[in-house]
Amino acid sequence: MGRVALSLLRKFLLLGALAGAAAAFGAYQYFTQWFHAPMAIGPSELTYELKRGGSLSGAVTDLSAKQVLSHPRILLYVAKVTGRSAVKAGEYKIVSGTTPAQLLELLHRGDVVEHSITLIEGWTFAQAIAALSEAPKLKPLLQGEDLNTQLSMLDLPIEHPEGWFFPDTYYYTAGTTDIEILHRAYRKMRDTLDELWQARALSLPYDSPYEALIMASIVERETGAAWERQKIAGVFVRRLNQGMRLQTDPTVIYGMGARYQGRISRADLRRPTPYNTYVIDGLPPTPIALPGREAIFASLHPEQGSEVYFVARGDGTHSFSTTLEEHNAAVRRYQLQRSSDYRSTPPPERSTQ
Repeated sequence: MGRVALSLLRKFLLLGALAGAAAAFGAYQYFTQWFHAPMAIGPSELTYELKRGGSLSGAVTDLSAKQVLSHPRILLYVAKVTGRSAVKAGEYKIVSGTTPAQLLELLHRGDVVEHSITLIEGWTFAQAIAALSEAPKLKPLLQGEDLNTQLSMLDLPIEHPEGWFFPDTYYYTAGTTDIEILHRAYRKMRDTLDELWQARALSLPYDSPYEALIMASIVERETGAAWERQKIAGVFVRRLNQGMRLQTDPTVIYGMGARYQGRISRADLRRPTPYNTYVIDGLPPTPIALPGREAIFASLHPEQGSEVYFVARGDGTHSFSTTLEEHNAAVRRYQLQRSSDYRSTPPPERSTQ
């Protein structure tokens, strides 16, 4: 090859290298600009839900189809070479101004939107199921099933679900099931009950933590005044220790089920059910509601005293009495002045055994 030809070849190679470098630099500039430029989200924000089992590939394909993200393959390549391909299922809020770089970081960190559901002290299991079925982005599986099917689906070491789920606020991501929430609530109730049982007072009329849970549910339903819980627990504990029946209206109401329409008649008090504590001795067979920590503590640390009666004052608190004579006077003062159908605590003629 002649000198001229060799010189021309070198020039062409140099020009090719320069052109390649320029192209590479241009491509790098384009990538940098795209990677850090806001996506086409709009003026506010976009909610995107990555289903369970979904992948980054599926997410960027969806967002590309929605004309939010351009060049999805480039983002997948960047994720692969930087080790950020793993993503977490859930619901994401993608705000206006988000760039592809920020989107990748958001999905990789798993910054999903959290929702919450609160189970309330004193709710029944049925009320908890109904609330869970209406919670946003929560997947309801138990609503509408019969009790035996619900128990089978929950797959917990319990024979009856009432009372076993700790009332609290639970946070979850989109797609979580009601069963998952109840499993968390069950573990919290079991841990709380076990903890408080270990530090219980002496001479309690319970053979097991479960019996304390039953008592706690009654205490929870009997008063909305937190400072009365231990006092009311003391009344019930003394009744059990003295062989008296509990004679508490919330258990009667629970046993009535759908028949309860806001009133308890004398016939209801005489009608036998496993929960009618005017008829049965001792505790009912299961809790009647979800008790909170304070109610459980009260059932295990009842207030000392001599009172074995109480009657509602009508303002959310109660009047406590030691003798039947005192109790009858309190009933006349706080209840007989109301309508004949009004009931809150045992009538005088049924307050002892």
